[in-house]
Amino acid sequence: MAAKSSPPPAASPSPLRLALEDYWRQSRRPLASLAFVVPLLVLYEGGVLLLGPQAVRNGADVWLRQLLDLAGMSQYFLLPVLTIGLLLAWHHVARDRWQLSVGVLYGMLIECAALGLLLVGIARFEGLVAHGMLVAPTDQGTTLAVAWGLAGRGAFVGRMLGFVGAGVYEEMLFRLLLLPPVAIFAKQLGAQPHLRTVAAVVLTSVVFALAHYVGPYGEPFDAFTFGFRLTAGAIFAVIFVCRGFGIAAGTHALYDIFVSVL
Repeated sequence: MAAKSSPPPAASPSPLRLALEDYWRQSRRPLASLAFVVPLLVLYEGGVLLLGPQAVRNGADVWLRQLLDLAGMSQYFLLPVLTIGLLLAWHHVARDRWQLSVGVLYGMLIECAALGLLLVGIARFEGLVAHGMLVAPTDQGTTLAVAWGLAGRGAFVGRMLGFVGAGVYEEMLFRLLLLPPVAIFAKQLGAQPHLRTVAAVVLTSVVFALAHYVGPYGEPFDAFTFGFRLTAGAIFAVIFVCRGFGIAAGTHALYDIFVSVL
């Protein structure tokens, strides 16, 4: 009687695959987002203070500070401290470990750059389809920038800092603060998990797009720019859901910079 042959052993994953899987897990952690975003906060807030009147303060930053002022909390550094506090609270609730590889942060920067370039390509393709021109929507509206005197040698640096602020504070406002409550509200209405995520992505993207046309610094409404910002908002929201706050903020900031300099 012939002996049964045992099945061949399963092939072990390659070192590259294991490294990519480890990066995918680590880069989504709140601690990774915190470590990635803190240098952006320091760069933006420090640059705004140094440049003074030549700085460009992001519109979402202004709105968030106005809300804090209405609550009687007008300390200058309170907003970046609250941003850090939210990520620390997220890390605590997740009961995650206090360890992070520096290499993960470099990987996150590369991923943000790749996603930012991809978004530039999408923007220019939409411009080609809509107008027959290979152009992207202007960076002014995309960053909700509030200019504090752009003339002078610091104008370029001020604009770049404004883009960094857009990445952090627009993602904080429209994704970190707005998207989870919308998803929770959809859950209370009885929506299934996938449906509540889709609803949160769509609704926050609409709000994100419309915000560029609100207030004294808002742009005149335009169907093309609204359509692109709706698409961009949905992409940032999906990145936030799938890859975390840090990569969403970095992608947003680098997209704005790429549009300005490429």
